[in-house]
Amino acid sequence: MWLQDTARRKNMDLVGSLIIRENSCYYNRLVWAKPDGRFWTYDKRHLFRMAGEHRVYTAGNRTITVDLKGWRLRPFVCYDLRFPGWTRNISNSYDVAVFIANWPAARRLHWQRLLQARAIENLSFVVGVNRVGTDGNGLAYTGDSAVIMPTGSVIVEEPERPIIISVRIQKEALDTYREDFPAWMDADPELEKLLPTSNNPAPAIAVTAERPKRV
Repeated sequence: MWLQDTARRKNMDLVGSLIIRENSCYYNRLVWAKPDGRFWTYDKRHLFRMAGEHRVYTAGNRTITVDLKGWRLRPFVCYDLRFPGWTRNISNSYDVAVFIANWPAARRLHWQRLLQARAIENLSFVVGVNRVGTDGNGLAYTGDSAVIMPTGSVIVEEPERPIIISVRIQKEALDTYREDFPAWMDADPELEKLLPTSNNPAPAIAVTAERPKRV
């Protein structure tokens, strides 16, 4: 896998998503690769029906949490951002939510506000990574990739240009905020039963990346 090889060569964690065909089903699959060869996969849970995704792809049914230098990160894909139940941070089970997206300029405000909402309600940092430019269908994308604090404050936001963002965040500040404002302790406990989580590395199975059928 190219992502694994590059992670090993660069000695860093790499994350991306692609179309995967597996057992006659198509998945919008996020892959998280570590430099030691391990990798995790997350299949997009919420399929964007306004573009017909629900007629082509199969929805995922589990979340993943990846450890990175003492941080616990949970990745999601695009439309998942609109569903706070699925992204709920039960008992502070993650420290950073990562949203990789193909979010159009037409709903730019939604992207910006929902990133902040997810950070505030989950008492976690949020990283949003979005595309820029114009796609083959003429849809425009403004980027607005951002890093959000648990308070909802925007640390950095970069619109309308491809760029590498480097941000330093502090685990101690997160821990202190959760201790001073422990809203997580009053969350609805029944939600925990509805959010299956698996942290096991993906098995070494053969998959084929293909273009899905047009809808």
